[in-house]
Amino acid sequence: MKDDALLSIRDLAVHFRTSAGLVRAVDGVSYDVRRGETLAVVGESGCGKSVTALAILGLVACPPGEIAGGSIELDGEDLLHASEARLREIRGNEVAMIFQEPMTSLNPVFTVGDQVGEALALHLGLSEEECREETARLFALVGIPSPEARLDEYPHQLSGGMRQRVMIAMALACSPKLLVADEPTTALDVTVQAQILELLGRLQRDLGMSVILITHDLGVVAETADRALVMYAGEIVESSRTGDLFRRPAHPYTQGLLASRPDADGRLRALPGTVPEAGRRPGGCAFEPRCASAFSRCRAARPTLKAVEGSASEAACFLHDGRPDT
Repeated sequence: MKDDALLSIRDLAVHFRTSAGLVRAVDGVSYDVRRGETLAVVGESGCGKSVTALAILGLVACPPGEIAGGSIELDGEDLLHASEARLREIRGNEVAMIFQEPMTSLNPVFTVGDQVGEALALHLGLSEEECREETARLFALVGIPSPEARLDEYPHQLSGGMRQRVMIAMALACSPKLLVADEPTTALDVTVQAQILELLGRLQRDLGMSVILITHDLGVVAETADRALVMYAGEIVESSRTGDLFRRPAHPYTQGLLASRPDADGRLRALPGTVPEAGRRPGGCAFEPRCASAFSRCRAARPTLKAVEGSASEAACFLHDGRPDT
């Protein structure tokens, strides 16, 4: 574990046993999250981004899922072997998560004030009156107008943007060391997306917490992240500083993602092929069937992350080892 790392993940493997066979949702993932940084994890749906986040919080359903190997350490503490009681202390307190869809994450039969106050009472031991006062302060912090009046409202009475702000307030209630934001703007319109991203960035700077931002939106990565990881078929295929990722993408998959953004005329250039079916990963490089630069070695062996010459980036691609054959 690096000295400046708050979270350290090594060789994490998360598998699911299904009727179709064994699915390796996360297959040997390793990365660190440094103190005070925003790390983006990007990739297509099904690449393992969210499953990795759930593993950090001990929320992988077992069965059908299982942690098949690896380690996760928060400030040097082993999370994979922590008791359920200890994980309950950590969730929402030291590590908090904002889930994708606030309408399904909030309980429709409780007021939003009670839902945020529950975390304050559980982790900080505040009284009912103190919970209301602190919840109103948090609502004001995240930009909810008339915060005292909102305490007694139900989720269906709030707009999508306001519900997401409630989720952020809930996540920040106990001043976590690490915030995991899983597609925090997916269900919001463009204007509200920008407001939420600006809010997250400001709070991250003010509170000094680390942030894992899970997204498929490269525009969000460019605006908010210090570093970025690109995942494909359960693996990390590229790790880079955000600026380097956009200026000099090292992996063919990253290059394809960047090229698939709309051009000035609104046209899209799609990546050829499809993501491998769950449980049917190719034997060599998982991206080989879709890669225009693939050669025989790509079909025979699985590349690992290695430093890219002349760059601070790492890529899991044999093109950076030279090209001994075709």
